Amino acid sequence: MSETTTETEPMKLSWWVSGDTNAFFGLGFNTLVNVLVISGLCLGVVKIPGADVFGVILPALGVQLLIGNVYYTYLARRLARKEGRTDVCAMPYGPSVPHMFIVVFVIMLPLYLATNDPLVAWAAGLAWSFIIGLIVLVGAFVGPFIRKYTPQAAMLGTLAGISIAFISMRPAAQMFEALWIALPVMVIILIGFFTDLKLPGNIPVGLAALLVGSAIGWIGGYMSVPDVVSAAQDVAISLPTADFGRLGQGLADVAPLLATAIPLGIYNFTEGMTNVESAAVAGDEYNLRAILAADGIGAVVGSVLGCPFPPAVYIGHPGWKAAGGRTTYSLASGVVIALMCFLGLFSLLGALLPLPAIVPILLYIGLLIGAQAFQETPKRHAIAVVIAIIPNIASWATGLMNNALAAAGTSASQVGEDALKGAGLVYHGTALLGGGAILAGLVLGSIVAFIVDKNFFAAAAYSAIGGVLGFIGLIHAESVGWNVGGQIALGYLFAAVVLVLFGFVTRRQGTKDLEPRSDQPVAADLAAAEPGSGAPAPRIDPAPAAPANAALVEGPGTPATA
Repeated sequence: MSETTTETEPMKLSWWVSGDTNAFFGLGFNTLVNVLVISGLCLGVVKIPGADVFGVILPALGVQLLIGNVYYTYLARRLARKEGRTDVCAMPYGPSVPHMFIVVFVIMLPLYLATNDPLVAWAAGLAWSFIIGLIVLVGAFVGPFIRKYTPQAAMLGTLAGISIAFISMRPAAQMFEALWIALPVMVIILIGFFTDLKLPGNIPVGLAALLVGSAIGWIGGYMSVPDVVSAAQDVAISLPTADFGRLGQGLADVAPLLATAIPLGIYNFTEGMTNVESAAVAGDEYNLRAILAADGIGAVVGSVLGCPFPPAVYIGHPGWKAAGGRTTYSLASGVVIALMCFLGLFSLLGALLPLPAIVPILLYIGLLIGAQAFQETPKRHAIAVVIAIIPNIASWATGLMNNALAAAGTSASQVGEDALKGAGLVYHGTALLGGGAILAGLVLGSIVAFIVDKNFFAAAAYSAIGGVLGFIGLIHAESVGWNVGGQIALGYLFAAVVLVLFGFVTRRQGTKDLEPRSDQPVAADLAAAEPGSGAPAPRIDPAPAAPANAALVEGPGTPATA
């Protein structure tokens, strides 16, 4: 049943529907876990003083959450009124999960180990996040062009790779460390979100899962009362203030930061682009520039206030929409988490809530996004989805190997390639495959999708692009620079030559040159979708079908109209 208003009825757009409660708890717990991880990394790895973590970094993060979630709620309600629909779901927003670990282990930790000064490391992290924000703002202008010429299978496949490797694997592993708590929680989530059954009393799925998991954890002795008492002493009100001096200290030596900031800034706007694509598949066509602007501004403002963790539009819009989320769930989540940041409650929450009761919601999102990549693309493009996934898995595996070696007090270079090969590891190849994984997945997925469609000139164009990106190290490399990936570039360029030859051979059969994707708006449509235009962005082809679990939109606790 379509949730639309008729021409004779006035548009009624509620601020809250029952499905928002489900989505609020789900996204709220997701963000809660991420903020708990952030505080743990700052305290335990970089050794930033607790007063700075809970009094500066987290309050600055709270401001980021308010900026993005307020703006995304505005965009959702504007889209709902423009298209006369009450089933529009706001985009989710929060701290970027991969960047949480990258800024700590790649940027701040090496500086801390070299200087033994956590404040110097913190300043470098702020400068890095500031640069990321500027790059994302630039990406807001070039992103729509990339999206127009990129096959859907490549974009959703790349997103699936992120969800499987970086969103699903860690929570799944954490679940098995205390499966007696986590699996009952996961079962409740699966029943609540993937069936049409209502929970007793129509209780929100996320709340029910958290209550059951917390009860099991406390009754089973997993939690500690003394830890709660100790954490309660850290509660204090802290509001962020701008500190340009701290940021300037980090920017004073900016050159070493560019090698990671440039490709990861591109990663941010590319990830944002794929998440917008995911939302479009679920029926909500957002303007890409507007979405990316919030990411870039959030990173810049956060770095000025003291937060080195750039925000991002989150993976998972289809999941929250399927759970019943509409325009306000993300705003409520952002406000609640921001208040917790300002009140210094995260130390206490970490002592009250069992982690195994929270992480299953992350696995749910990973499962949903991974499935969407195959469900919402043509069957013939399944192979393109798979190859777009692989670089992200390689990036995840490389990170695991590096972390394991670091924990042993060594590194891949010290151990040596021969020793690693003797242990059955293709370390160097895996690291290259996973370098710039988001861009690499897009390039490889696009090449394969165009080959399947016999569009050899388009495939050759993407292969040539891959050669250029590989040559300067933006994909398949461990650093950015001139001619850092010569053999990678040759591989892509030789492949481009082969594809061009096939293109000429099959030219008589009517193979197309590179054209805008038929399942996405062309440039005129994108322009029409700019903020304030008042015009929807029509598709050339009919809109794709709703997600496989779209029945949940009108499922338990979610009215058909608001």
